[in-house]
Amino acid sequence: MKKIIKYLLLCMFLFSQSLRAQNYQANWQSIDQREIPQWWQDAKFGIFIHWGPYSVPAYAPIKEVEGVYEKYAEHYENRLKTKNKLFLDFHNKTYGPNFTYQDFAPLFKAEHFKPEQWAELFKKAGAKYVVLTSKHHDGFCLWPSKYSPNWNSVDIGAHRDLAGDLTKAVRTSGLRMGFYYSLLEWSHPLYKKESIEQWVDRHMIPQMQELVNAYQPEVIFADGEWDYPSETLKSTTFLSWLYNESPVRQQVVVNDRWGKETRSKHGGYYTTEYDLVHDQKGIGDQASHPWEESRGIGTSYGYNRFETTEDYFTSKQLIDLLIDKVSNGGNLLLNVGPTADGRIPVIMQERLLDMGKWLAVNGEAIYGTRAWASRPNNSKDTHRYFTAKGKDLYLICTEWQNGTFHIPLPRKPVRVSLLGHSGAISSDFQKQQLTIEAPPFNPNTAPCNYAWVYKLEGVLE
Repeated sequence: MKKIIKYLLLCMFLFSQSLRAQNYQANWQSIDQREIPQWWQDAKFGIFIHWGPYSVPAYAPIKEVEGVYEKYAEHYENRLKTKNKLFLDFHNKTYGPNFTYQDFAPLFKAEHFKPEQWAELFKKAGAKYVVLTSKHHDGFCLWPSKYSPNWNSVDIGAHRDLAGDLTKAVRTSGLRMGFYYSLLEWSHPLYKKESIEQWVDRHMIPQMQELVNAYQPEVIFADGEWDYPSETLKSTTFLSWLYNESPVRQQVVVNDRWGKETRSKHGGYYTTEYDLVHDQKGIGDQASHPWEESRGIGTSYGYNRFETTEDYFTSKQLIDLLIDKVSNGGNLLLNVGPTADGRIPVIMQERLLDMGKWLAVNGEAIYGTRAWASRPNNSKDTHRYFTAKGKDLYLICTEWQNGTFHIPLPRKPVRVSLLGHSGAISSDFQKQQLTIEAPPFNPNTAPCNYAWVYKLEGVLE
């Protein structure tokens, strides 16, 4: 027994030493070799939060524009700088022509912000991680960054470390915490072509390291990568530090937004945004690499007080969205946009709680699953989606399948069951086709709303 214990201790020591010995070089060939930590690939569902001075005006046009990005309320400052007529007209009428974007910061008070309530909501929603915009393109920091004096939430407005308070609450609730960070700032004097190297060396990289060291995020969602290549932004320099030396080197996950050439090619997980990569259709269900779709519940990430119920996804649409992304190997990072005083709009809370109720019954078919390699490509037409875990396959029906229906399968399941239903499910298997007889239900006895999951045990090798 002593020899066995000594052997196990030696193995543990050698393993820990091998982890420490990993040394990622500051180039994409090396950085891209790092595997994405399994916790993120198993989590499947996270909450995005866009919150800052743009939450004060809380405006973007909706019906007047067609493009996705034109409806983003968090782009308020840049729309003023580029003299967008719709934004200028709204701003001048509401605040007057002498009121600057910087004047919103003292009004961003977050006086009703209760981080414990936020964290509890996200947990009830079934999310496994949270990503807060630590700094958007306006450069305003939600923590007391020494690189942004008088332009952060401790020095002005809320006079509070919003990032720190939420981080503590999220981790206390058992969820993982991450941060969005913008690689660009619209109004920073160093962010221009002639001084971009100073921007990177004196501001961007030191500030990201400050954020990592202070809060130890498990996700870093970079953005604002489209102006310069990753070589100019020295992204691999930062990432090699992150993976080799930082306090989160083992568990941290990053995305693919590290330079104008890196989307869907370099970094960590690939990203789509309202199904787009810039102006092109995103990789989506074509991705073999881990990926994530992010979007708002409505048309904007930042809170837009002019959105109506027509602009919000219903609970069913959001659950169907989660099913679609996960069945195709992706995660869903669903955004909420709090108000400037720190409240999450009730309609967003309702949507999240509905998702949580569904996941409480059917989460087994979401968390820890992978895309089924033999999944059909017509799920949107048939309303039948599949996820895989070990030897088990999950059939997720986004519309109730009445009576008897048929599913092609490679082999006979050991057992067929319906998640949330205690009764037996009648089925038959012949000639590589499974026949399922749906049980009778009424609204009072249905296991859940919106989508139903059949577990097909032992189908996979």
